[in-house]
Amino acid sequence: MIFIDYIAIFATVFLIITVLLQQSSDNISDAFSGEKSELFKDRKTRGLELFLSRSSYILIFIIVLAILLSNNLR
Repeated sequence: MIFIDYIAIFATVFLIITVLLQQSSDNISDAFSGEKSELFKDRKTRGLELFLSRSSYILIFIIVLAILLSNNLR
């Protein structure tokens, strides 16, 4: 394994952690009843939610880039 493989592994672990920390806007009872609430449809993300969503996009980009570089360097 080369160094870029370790970067991909660490970025994947951090991506899993950030996705688990994000809050879901859907309620579990709405999933079973088929009802969809429109109350928080246009709510902006702020604070920690915004940080977690942006960091997940960045980590996805790092993972894809690391995998592409890893395949080209071998």
